[in-house]
Amino acid sequence: MSRADRLRLAFAGLHPDRTRGLLDSYGSAGRVCRAIGAGTVDVPAYARQAAVAPVDALVEILGRVGVAAVYREDDEFPDHLAELPDSADLLFVRGTLPTTPMVAVVGTRRCSRYGRALAGSYGRAIAASGWPVVSGLARGIDGAAHRGVVDGGGVGVAVLGCGPDIIYPREHRQLHDDLIARGGAVVTEYPPGTPPHGWRFPPRNRIISGLSAAVVIVEAAETGGALVTATMALSHARVVMAVPGDIDRPTSKGCNLLICDGALPVLDPADLVEALSFVPGLPPPEAGPSGHVDPVMAAVGSTGSTLEELTIALALPIHEVAAAVTRLEIAGLVRWEGEVITVSR
Repeated sequence: MSRADRLRLAFAGLHPDRTRGLLDSYGSAGRVCRAIGAGTVDVPAYARQAAVAPVDALVEILGRVGVAAVYREDDEFPDHLAELPDSADLLFVRGTLPTTPMVAVVGTRRCSRYGRALAGSYGRAIAASGWPVVSGLARGIDGAAHRGVVDGGGVGVAVLGCGPDIIYPREHRQLHDDLIARGGAVVTEYPPGTPPHGWRFPPRNRIISGLSAAVVIVEAAETGGALVTATMALSHARVVMAVPGDIDRPTSKGCNLLICDGALPVLDPADLVEALSFVPGLPPPEAGPSGHVDPVMAAVGSTGSTLEELTIALALPIHEVAAAVTRLEIAGLVRWEGEVITVSR
């Protein structure tokens, strides 16, 4: 498909599901744009104007706001996102988008003071371990995680539900600028000038998940964007982790339910980094706060071990070793098949 037509279609700013449906129906971005221009497809006036706009004018808009269009086949587009069937065809990027898998830290906007502090400490711990962090720049958990990354000197990526030149919420302008200044990026599939309409936010969660090797839910109600991201992560075969909380706290209910469904519980920054250090796709941590490798994973080794062998090697009661192995299996870090326990690849 022509890059010019793909850029026109991206500038139309349609819902991603609508765009995919039109591409399935018409076969190419060029045919979709021509159908929109002819009035065959019912779209808002701004989308029709974009579909027939001179591509030079669109490129000029990008240059004026300091944004690059990164296409799915470009080297700058992360492979682990591009390979997903629901990936965006192109991203509008300000800053530098890491091409390695990241760690997503997300949660509710209506978080507790405890959750906000924990998200910040998680962001700092992940940054100190050398992994890029991705979140949504929203109020609450997302913003706290981003701030922790910035304070920890790490690289952060914010995925927006609006245009790349729109700062939402407005009070996160400095945070937005700090992420870019420290080597990270702000990305979106929506073109410059796109306002933060509510319907645009759920689709961006698939990009947060797609950029990640693991998704950490800090606080979440029973419904909401964080749970949407967790669902997307499961469909993308990403590792999902969640922070357990009080059973009567509304902002902990979503996390507790995720743990009941198999998400890995994480209890503090050291516990998180230790678990992340064995997630496929993430390199070993540079300097995690725990300062050591998980002893069970180390004892399993490259050839695998039985539960009895692990018990002897670790000099621990068998029930403690079994519980630790089960926890790692839930996280997808080991396989326990028959009597043999092996590291997942």
